[in-house]
Amino acid sequence: MTINAPLKYSDPLYQAAHDEAFSKPLFEKIETVLPPNVSREDFDLALKQLIVALGEDAVFTGEGLKEYVDPYEIPESGHGRNVPSAAVCPSSVPELQALLKVVNEHKIPVWTFSRGKNLGYGGPAPRVSGCLALDLHRMNRIIEVNEKFSYAVVEPGVTFGDLYEYCANNKLKVWPSTASLGWGSVIGNTLDRGMGFIPTGLHHENVAGMEVVLANGDVVRTGQFAMSNSPSAHMTKLTFGPTIDGLFLQSNLGIVTKMGINLTPQPRAYMACSFDVPEFEHIETIVDVFGELRRNGTLPYMVYVFYIAEWATMFGKHSEWWKGEGPIPDWRLKEMQEDLDTGIWTVKFGLYGPTEVIKAQFDEVQRVVAKDAPVGRLRQALFTGENGGLLEATSVSPLYGGIRVGIPSMWNIPMVNYYNLRNDSVGAHGAYSPIVPLDGKTVLEWARVAKGICAEQGFDFLCDFFMHERYAIFVTMLCFDKTSSEQRTGVDKVFHRLFEEGSRRGFAKYRAHINHMDLNAELFDFNNHAYRRFVETLKVNPNGVLSPGKMGIWPQRLKHLRQLN
Repeated sequence: MTINAPLKYSDPLYQAAHDEAFSKPLFEKIETVLPPNVSREDFDLALKQLIVALGEDAVFTGEGLKEYVDPYEIPESGHGRNVPSAAVCPSSVPELQALLKVVNEHKIPVWTFSRGKNLGYGGPAPRVSGCLALDLHRMNRIIEVNEKFSYAVVEPGVTFGDLYEYCANNKLKVWPSTASLGWGSVIGNTLDRGMGFIPTGLHHENVAGMEVVLANGDVVRTGQFAMSNSPSAHMTKLTFGPTIDGLFLQSNLGIVTKMGINLTPQPRAYMACSFDVPEFEHIETIVDVFGELRRNGTLPYMVYVFYIAEWATMFGKHSEWWKGEGPIPDWRLKEMQEDLDTGIWTVKFGLYGPTEVIKAQFDEVQRVVAKDAPVGRLRQALFTGENGGLLEATSVSPLYGGIRVGIPSMWNIPMVNYYNLRNDSVGAHGAYSPIVPLDGKTVLEWARVAKGICAEQGFDFLCDFFMHERYAIFVTMLCFDKTSSEQRTGVDKVFHRLFEEGSRRGFAKYRAHINHMDLNAELFDFNNHAYRRFVETLKVNPNGVLSPGKMGIWPQRLKHLRQLN
């Protein structure tokens, strides 16, 4: 058993960013916490058994837990601190099964995560203090990358950066999708319904075949992967009988240890496209025009939209853009459009494939925009492979490529420092990210409301949204200096006001911070919360040891810990 935190990354860029995220906690001391309803004697015995099963270097206590708390915690939120009792890092399925045998024997709950980089939503911290932090980062094998059928099979510890480097180093003709930050787990992000930007960027819809360890240690595989000899194990999610893959998304019903995920075949060409508008109200035009292009197939992949204040976070701090009190005023935002050569709202999307097909798609976009959105500016940059061959992602200028051609980075990390004023300020963020119908008037009305709520507490409106065919994930980023009690209190008020107003309109977050999971789950209230009651009656976690309270799903013996504020 060790008190030193484990090294998380072989890549020095990611390890440095990880160290920075956890280097300046609000509270230096890691308090000793026991698992709920477990005695000190039983817990000590369990730790000894875990050391025998996994090795002394896989079990962490005391100061070794400093990287298993929420680095962006807000003590003023009214919630107690979320601290694990210990942490364990299994390296294989047999080690995971041995661990589950011990925790079931002592009824010690675990909180499972792949890399713990869901920052802004709690990171690696447990929903219930005293849970054992079950850290899967050492299960980091890339089991297979199939070039012909464009898929990969990975374990939970594989990052977007790892998968990209593997494909690049082996000169495979595939582009893996990546989330905004490359340090995250492919599996972890996918299970939390995270998103990327290339054709296979809707990660959870591109899963094909999972391996899942259940609470009792049994191992189940899904889809064609459930056959021991299927050549189609990771080519489709089709199965025989009920499809169960979805039970393990945002879930505490099992621990995903392997997953097949589709990759994008390396294209011959890529066109980076943007469209921007000068006025706030033009968001209505954007949503209706580009929403229709999404639905009719002209734009088959993710369309991303951002507000100028959020874009500005990448180029300077709030105090550098605005010297006055409160949020940046509209007249200054108008000036910033010139400074940043962008609109008040900007749309970005990519087209991928044969050059002539891409050109035809863009011609149709151009025709529609000229007719239905003449207030905006449409621009494009086309990149093609040499001599008609496949396009190398690294040949695309970072200004147009990067995550949009599957190259992971840490490009938007500066955003968290937006409100830092002093040398000892420490940036942090949260988010309110509801699902909103892709209707122009609805989105405009919500943007006005959200902007006003942020302004009430002196914050800029930092937002972006991801346009699917019929809905948007509308993310209001809540950046703050975590050393400022005023900003911590203010951002907590902003979140709850956004949640109140969103809920009144029938909006729910697509994922939630650990302290808001019960709050969000409560919104799914049809027939006395029949959905939640159904999931909680599935008998796959009888001792309630897997991630109690995750997404508002509780085992019977710990339901008294549910919190709705």
